[in-house]
Formats: sequence, C-alpha cells, structure tokens
Amino acid sequence: MANYLFYISLAFIWIMLLYHMFLAQGGYRHFKTFEKVIPKWEQKMNEMDLPTVNVFIPAHNEEVVIKQTLTAMSRLYYPKDKLEVILIADNCSDRTKEIGEEFAAQFPFIRVVETVGEYKGRGKSSALNFALKESKGEIIVVYDADNTPERKAVWNLVMGLVNDEGAAAVVGKFRVINAASTWLTKFINIETITFQWLAQAGRYFWFKIATIPGTNFAIRRSILDQLNGWDTSALTEDTELTIRIYNLGYYIRFFPAAVTWEQEPETFKVWWRQRTRWARGNQYVVLKFLKNLLRLNSRKMMFDLFYFFFTYFIFFFGVILSNAIFVVNLFHELDLQIGSVALVLWGMATLLFLTEIMIALSIEKNQLTAGNIFYTLLMYFTYSQMWILLVINALFLELKRIIRKEESVWYKTERFSVNKKEEKTV
Repeated sequence: MANYLFYISLAFIWIMLLYHMFLAQGGYRHFKTFEKVIPKWEQKMNEMDLPTVNVFIPAHNEEVVIKQTLTAMSRLYYPKDKLEVILIADNCSDRTKEIGEEFAAQFPFIRVVETVGEYKGRGKSSALNFALKESKGEIIVVYDADNTPERKAVWNLVMGLVNDEGAAAVVGKFRVINAASTWLTKFINIETITFQWLAQAGRYFWFKIATIPGTNFAIRRSILDQLNGWDTSALTEDTELTIRIYNLGYYIRFFPAAVTWEQEPETFKVWWRQRTRWARGNQYVVLKFLKNLLRLNSRKMMFDLFYFFFTYFIFFFGVILSNAIFVVNLFHELDLQIGSVALVLWGMATLLFLTEIMIALSIEKNQLTAGNIFYTLLMYFTYSQMWILLVINALFLELKRIIRKEESVWYKTERFSVNKKEEKTV
C-alpha cells in the first residue's frame, strides 16, 4: 500500500514540475519577443487621440507608504489632461487622506475620494467599485498603495490596450522594492520573478492566458461595466475577475515593459496572513467556478481552472503524502520497494526545480547572482515547505467558512517604513 501511495505522490509532483519547465521555456521565448512590437505601438500612440485614464489606488491606513506612492504618481508620463489619479481613502483612521489631499492641492490630476455607505470598510473590491462609480475614464489602471510605478508604466499599459483590440486588460510586471531587507524578502523576490516569467509570461506565450495580479494592470471600463465591477466576496478579486474576462471571450496580455515596484512582507507573521488570504481566495475561485465548469464559455479557462485545482489540491496532496511517507518510514519500516530509484527521482526533481528558477532569474537583469542561487537552494527545503503548511491552513479556514456560511474577511497587508535605499531603487 505504501508503495502505491508513494508512486501516486511522485506522479503528482512530477506532472507539476514538468509543466512548470514547459512554462519556463515559454516565458523565456516571450522575453525574447515581446519588445519587438513597441516601436510600431509607440508610433500609433503619438498619432492618435489618447484615451482618458483613471488610476485607482485603494488605501486603508497607508500613511507609512502613501507619500512615496503619490510621488511616483505625480511623475507619471501621460498627458495630464487625459489622466486622473484617484486615491480611495477607505475607512482610514491615520493620515492617509490628509497626505493625499496635500498632493491633490499640488497636482490637479490627483483626487482623493472617501468611501461611504455600503462601500465603506468592506475591502479592496468594494473600494474599487466605489471609485468606478465616481469616475469616467475610458481605461482603468489599478495600483496597490505600496506601489511605485516607473514613469512610463501607465503609458505602456495603455499602449498595450489601444494596440490590441482583443485584449480586455493588460498586465505589467512588478518587482520587489525591499528585496534586500530580510531573508524573507529575498525569498519573495525570487518567488515573484519566477511567478511572472513562468506563470504569467509562460502561460501567455503558450496559451494566451495571464492572470490579473491586483496591481499594475489596465482594463477597459466597458469590460468592467459588462461584468458589474469587482466581486466583493472574493478575497483574490483579481483572479476572480480574470476568469470572468476570459468567459466574455477576451484575453489578458502580459506586457512586462510596464514595471512597478512594490513592498513585500518583511516578517513571517505578515507574510503568513497575506499569503493565507491569497491561498483562500484562489481556493474560493476554484470552488466557485469548478462546480459550473461545463457552463464556462472559455475552454482556456476550463484548462486554467483545472491547473489551479491541481496546484492547490492535487499537487499539495502529493507533496504532503510524500513527506508523510518519508517521515513515517524514518520510525517504522514501510518496506518501500522503490529503493534507490526514489533517491534518483528526488534528486532529479530538485534539479528541475532549481533549473526552472535559474531560467527565470537569468531573464531579469542582475538577478542571477551567487546570493540568489544560494537562497534558491535554501528555498526548496524552507520557503517551499512553509507554503505547504500555509495551504493546509488556508483550506481548513475556507472549508470552515463555507460550512458556517460566514462572510469573507479581507485582511489588509501591514506596510513597513520606506528607507532611503528603497526610494533610490526606482
């Protein structure tokens, strides 16, 4: 019995590893080709009547970071008569709103709105829906309150949309601004680079699928109107919105020329709570759409939903099963017949994991360093194992919420003071 279970767990793990290797190749090929269209797209932007743009920044007690964010917004490269940056002060009890108003007094294209009534204090989705109601721009761009987009980030996002009629939204790239702060942010920096060049670029290259990441993306207002805005029940409103966009018959373009820098958790506690929300949110999305899988119009989304289901349920089950058999076998002889072959497969799996990450790091300038290679080696045995415990905890909480029929509670990520080094990064 133990042998069969061990074979099953290995099969699940290897399916995921090989699929990610396939995505890594797609990500690298996307990196080599995505800039070729830019000269032609730039020419159209310079000749056309540019669309009006609203930049939404949902903010709940963001005093620590909002000055840096609004400073970046004040420097955006886009005609100011076509641009309106809206800081959405959502149930703030600190100086977020006051800081925003200081910028609004200095820059006429920056405005501060404050959520009221049914929109107030109900999380990011609700704040975004409020801003949608309060604005008229043809294109909506969203940034988290800890983001510092590069000067041409919004320009590049809009450029992607006006040159690609089939795209409902364009997603840019985000980088970690505090990557050097702690051991945790060093892991996260490697994780985010890998995610973007495998899961985003790789999926877009092979299947024309990308996922809205919650920040640094542009979407047509007409699409949001058709979808009635954001789902306020979803903890990962970005993933949920992604599936509904594909179901309308559109796709989402991954365009890494649009770059923003964002702050990541520097402590384990903040990381645990943020990632648990993400995991629960993705589990919610999988369960929400999986029960209506055959009714979806988009076959691409059927495939992608199955990928999410495999990631959050089957793959993690395989990893947990494999680890459990390994631990039990230390104390009780299970008579595993796979013997030394298991060691070879384990070694090859580790090597494949490292190779995938190295490919992603090699794409980003100055990231394939000795330090990052060292942290990548540690990741397999530390950071990756932390994710296993986190997903188990998230699944337990989500099942408890469903059984008790509770409302989802949105956790706002705690921010950290911006230091001089981070300010100079952008």
